[in-house]
Amino acid sequence: MKLHFTGELSDLLSGIHALAPELGIKQAEEGLEVEVSASSQGLEVGLAQGKAYIRHEKKHQFFRGLGLLIQHAGSKAAFEIKEEQHLSTIGPMFDLSRNGVLTLESFKFMLRKMAVMGLNTVKLYMEDTYELSNEPYFGYMRGRYSYDELKEIDDYADQFGIEAFPSIQTLAHLEEFLKWEPVAKYKDTKGALLVGDEAVNALIEQMIDSVSAPFRSNKIHIGMDEAEELGRGKYLDRNGYHDRFDIMTQHLERVLAATRKRGLEPMMWSDMFLKLASKSGDSYYEEGTSISKEMANRIPKDVSMVYWDYYHTEQEDYEKLIAKHRPLGCNLVFAGAVWVFNTFGVNYGLSLKATDSALQVCKREGITEIYATMWGDDGNESTPLGALLGLQFYAEHAYTAGSPSWEQVADRVKFCTGIEAETFLRLKDLDETPGAVPGNHKQSNPSKFLLYQDVLLGLFDKQIEGLPMADHYAKLEQEFAANRVKDAELDYIFDVPQKLCAVLKQKSELGIEVKRAYDEGNHPELRRIAEEVLPALIKAVQELRLAHRSQWFRIFKPFGWEVIDIRYSGVTGRLDTAGMRLLDYVEGRVKRIEELEQERLVYSDNNPFNERGAGWCSYYYRMASPNVFFHVLNPL
Repeated sequence: MKLHFTGELSDLLSGIHALAPELGIKQAEEGLEVEVSASSQGLEVGLAQGKAYIRHEKKHQFFRGLGLLIQHAGSKAAFEIKEEQHLSTIGPMFDLSRNGVLTLESFKFMLRKMAVMGLNTVKLYMEDTYELSNEPYFGYMRGRYSYDELKEIDDYADQFGIEAFPSIQTLAHLEEFLKWEPVAKYKDTKGALLVGDEAVNALIEQMIDSVSAPFRSNKIHIGMDEAEELGRGKYLDRNGYHDRFDIMTQHLERVLAATRKRGLEPMMWSDMFLKLASKSGDSYYEEGTSISKEMANRIPKDVSMVYWDYYHTEQEDYEKLIAKHRPLGCNLVFAGAVWVFNTFGVNYGLSLKATDSALQVCKREGITEIYATMWGDDGNESTPLGALLGLQFYAEHAYTAGSPSWEQVADRVKFCTGIEAETFLRLKDLDETPGAVPGNHKQSNPSKFLLYQDVLLGLFDKQIEGLPMADHYAKLEQEFAANRVKDAELDYIFDVPQKLCAVLKQKSELGIEVKRAYDEGNHPELRRIAEEVLPALIKAVQELRLAHRSQWFRIFKPFGWEVIDIRYSGVTGRLDTAGMRLLDYVEGRVKRIEELEQERLVYSDNNPFNERGAGWCSYYYRMASPNVFFHVLNPL
């Protein structure tokens, strides 16, 4: 489409140029005239009498308006769209610390999609994946970003009116840095810094200097979540017992002194204060928790508190938990999630329901700064590109007073990404299997544990006993194949799910079949499995690995792929050993297979027998084996 823009464009031209190829637009004198002007009424986009207009209050709104214009102008019928932005700050948080570090091109791709959606912020979660000049082990071999890379991301985001800023850790969640022996002086426990130590204070100052320097924004997220081990390691040896709340507030004051000195606007995760106020001392969501006046008086007020909640689906839960946060007396920010963590897919059943409830409550409660986290826990097998439907849902919520209609979300995501909403939703069915609760609200993740579990050990076999998993994945494979659009820019991200289904239709119930044949003394069936089924399955896993490798290197830096590579090799290696063990048995070289003599037990409290889902496991090494992968001699 040819467009002729008029009006004040100087601050918009670079963004228009960056979006032109994927929006299919070209600036030309003979094109449709588009009058661009400022507005105090939010966003207005329309077409009348052969002329178009975009009136925007904020820079980022222009690019949403441009997308809406292209989306609706194709019919050449007159239209008018008026939108008010009800959530002032909204965008994703990319987890860049758990294997998957987005390449610059992937990051720019996501920023372009965000711009057309109308999102206006992006948080870069980096535990150690940025450079510290005097700390060579910080982010070593982890794909850390350089100053120049972060500056390039910030520049690219700014042309769309998107505010980029860093999210780091200044207390816990630093295991990947603190594991190195040369930096042991900074360590309290396995993942926590040694609070009060002068070398640690200097390290934090350097962190803040280094990570904030590339960004225009004055915002910085200083972390401090899930620090339950605070003061229980080397700190205890050095200082004796101190109340964790005292340690926490003293450390926070030191970190805030550093941010104040640099004119930064800090925020932090809120969970530790609610945990310390709970009866157990460790529960974020515990009933009856309240922040006392004494606690509140000691908590600094010049730090925003980020209430994170990825689990609740009912509005009343968010109302209660927001009320628990109010006594903190700080500006309150909300972080929800698009569930790409600990799965190969996206748990849209939980994500969309939880997001809808949370954001409706946030609007009523006046909480207007919102982030959609996309954690990459335990390997990052999924991809943030699969979460684009979730980000679209956040965007449409921002420009809707109540809850956006599904038709609106579906129309917008198809325009913004080229992929149908139903195609994105199919990713949820990798885990929303037989046995899952409706909407998979209990976070079952069989797509991961059924791939990685061992056929001979069958750790999850009892978990899925009686569930038609193989049929489910066979049908899902056909659905992915039938709905692929080869010319679509994002079609390639559905190759891994399709090939994963091709594996799981063979592997998901195979352990049960092997155990049954063994218990029945069915030697012909065991031979068939060893000579026909397992080799075919190994080939399917190899094809999945190659598809996943291709996808990974299109999206992420190479660092971290070695983890997934090793996992796939573990699957095929164990399948090969299983074939050898079965043939040794049926051919009389061994009298029994000890692994198959063992009784199968239910793995997880999340199981279909108590109606809590099909199962959940957070860690690959627990899926693959009940035996010791590693042993920490000195956990500190």
